[in-house]
Amino acid sequence: MDLLDFSDCKLYFEDPLPAAAEALIAEASREYGSPGAELALLRAHLLAPDNLTVLVGIYRYYFYQHRLEDALQVAELAMQLSGRQLGLPADWALLDERRLAAAAAASFGLLRFYLLALKAASVVLLRLGRIADSRPRLIKLAGLDSRDQLGAAKLLEVVDEFRSPEASTASDDPAFNLAIA
Repeated sequence: MDLLDFSDCKLYFEDPLPAAAEALIAEASREYGSPGAELALLRAHLLAPDNLTVLVGIYRYYFYQHRLEDALQVAELAMQLSGRQLGLPADWALLDERRLAAAAAASFGLLRFYLLALKAASVVLLRLGRIADSRPRLIKLAGLDSRDQLGAAKLLEVVDEFRSPEASTASDDPAFNLAIA
């Protein structure tokens, strides 16, 4: 399946968003960098807890504020919500081509969102130095994306290069953390 083909699929940001939640996201954008931005995003989440646009906004806020543990929680919540809508197992490790095909038939755009949320969680784990937690996710993604359209295999190559015996301990190497940023 072509994970870059967006024709004939609905994307997460096309889901309707309550006007009040949309206004709060706009407020968060204007207030970015102040405590009011996070509050506006969290209020939007209270109004639309299952809306993926809101979750993406919160994830990006935490990620760019370097609040990586919070960003990881949001990425995992996004996976739970989209996975539940797609009928995917709660455990990403149980993903296989059969389940992916069924999910793609239900909503290709939502499946792509799910896979990108899994990749986002992997990247955050790398940034946190939790390589052993990230690698299995990247391996799973690379195995499911034979053409590496999501870039998980390339990222895994970089991770493994830094984990090679000749390289220093990756989680202690500042260059490694910059390489995956």
